[in-house]
Amino acid sequence: MAQYIYGKNVCIERLKERKPIQRIYLLSGMKDAGLQRLVQKNAVLVEEVDRRQLDRLAQGGRHQGIVMEIEDYAAITLDELLQRIKGKPLPLLVMLDQLEDPHNLGAILRSCDAAGADGVIIRKNKSVGLNATVAKVSCGAIETVPVAEVANLSQALKELKQQGYWVYGSDASNAIDYRSLAYDTPIVLVIGSEGKGISRLVKEHCDQMVSLPMRGKVTSLNASVACGILLYQIQSRRFPL
Repeated sequence: MAQYIYGKNVCIERLKERKPIQRIYLLSGMKDAGLQRLVQKNAVLVEEVDRRQLDRLAQGGRHQGIVMEIEDYAAITLDELLQRIKGKPLPLLVMLDQLEDPHNLGAILRSCDAAGADGVIIRKNKSVGLNATVAKVSCGAIETVPVAEVANLSQALKELKQQGYWVYGSDASNAIDYRSLAYDTPIVLVIGSEGKGISRLVKEHCDQMVSLPMRGKVTSLNASVACGILLYQIQSRRFPL
C-alpha cells in the first residue's frame, strides 16, 4: 500500500539514502538545482503538477513543492535492530510507551539522529506508527533511525536486560536527578505517553527512574523535549569535552 510523504528535508533524505520511490510530484516551474540533480540521479518517475494537486496529496501539509509516493514505512523487529548494532560498545536505544502524537514521534526521531541514538522501539498497538506526519516532523530522521515494533514492551525489556542493557525510565516518582548518573552501560531510555506517562508494567522493568528538575510553575515537559534533554545528557557523560 502506498503513502505520500512531503517536504524538502524528508524527500531529499530519501533520495540520498536511495530508498524506493514510486513517483515524485514536483511543483510546476519549481527551481531547485540541487533537488533536480538528486531526482535525476535516482532516475525516478517525475510528474510536474500545480499547487492545488500538491496540497491535495499532502492533505494540507506544508509540502514545499514536493510530494513523494512511496510504499508504507515498515518497522523492523527487535532482533533485526539488535543485529544492526551488534558489537557497539555502548548502544543507546529509546523505548516509547504508548506514545500517540505523531509530532512527538517525529521530533524524537530527529533528536535520536542528532544525539547518535541507535534506534527506537515502539509497541505495535496503542501507539503511533510511522506515517507521513512523523516523516515530515522528523526532517528525514525517519530514514536514518531504525524503528522496531514489538508486541509487548515488558517482554522486550526482559530480553534487553538479559543482554546487558540498563533501563532508565523518565518519570517524576521515585526518581533521581538525571544529572547524577554516569550512563556507562548499554542503555534503554523509556519515555512514557503524553498523558499517562510510563505504564505500571513497564515501570516494573526499569532499573532506575530519572527526573528533570522543574524550577518554574509548569510541572511537566513535552515527551519529545524531555527525550532530547536526556539523550544529550547521556552523550555528554559518554563523550565529555
